[in-house]
Amino acid sequence: MAQQRTSEDLFEQLLAVMARLRGEGGCPWDREQTRHSLAPFLLEEAHEVLEAIEKESPAALKEELGDLLFQVVFHSRVAEERGEFTMADLLAALIDKMVRRHPHVFGDAAITTAAEALAQWEHLKQTERRLQPESVPSLLDGVPRSLPALLRASRVQSKASRVGFDWATPQEAWAKVREEVAEVERSLQAPDGGQVEEEIGDLLFAVGNVTRLLGLDAEMCLHRAIGKFRARFAAMEAEVRQEGHDLWGLSLEEMERRWEARKIRERSEPPTSQRQA
Repeated sequence: MAQQRTSEDLFEQLLAVMARLRGEGGCPWDREQTRHSLAPFLLEEAHEVLEAIEKESPAALKEELGDLLFQVVFHSRVAEERGEFTMADLLAALIDKMVRRHPHVFGDAAITTAAEALAQWEHLKQTERRLQPESVPSLLDGVPRSLPALLRASRVQSKASRVGFDWATPQEAWAKVREEVAEVERSLQAPDGGQVEEEIGDLLFAVGNVTRLLGLDAEMCLHRAIGKFRARFAAMEAEVRQEGHDLWGLSLEEMERRWEARKIRERSEPPTSQRQA
């Protein structure tokens, strides 16, 4: 019987594969990559992981997590070649940080709720940053600007919440949404459009607060709404094509009629595991 390989053995093999790809006689494409050229792939693989999670497909998730891990290994190899750090350095720093920021698990601190754990994490993180030279940390640091805007808003709001700067209930946050809607309406009525861009930004930020307080992911909510719109629009297109026409030949009123009819049919159809809304 063949000996089962351990995770440690397989990870060492993955590092060896990466070294071979980047080494003499390796893959020309892999050899010419830099951390800047790899950056878009890292983001793409992260999004593909999220898509696999949304689909609730274990097979897809396994594959996409593997692709994401490969990107981490790739970046680590580039750093090692530049004399900056090795995978061992990366793993050691990660383990030290996880142990250090969980004193309620690996030490004597007493934590009973997830909210307390998050607050403790943020406090320890800020304490560590203050010890760094020339560092003037903000509680809101650590949220990358490259994140999708709704996700970035949620992360910023969550960080502020950890020190108590937050709405008490989703209902209070919703009152702020209504206030921001009124601000947008006033801007639209201004002769020059007023500060409509700023007010719409405030409105989206306020909606993000509501979804977060409801325990929802604003980014995922929007993704599902987009998916629902696409599916309904495609169904309307297919219906029109079956009649020998296309959407270009329909009036807005006719398209809206068909859209509403489609919504009614969807509500009467039994739900399936594939339906997103």
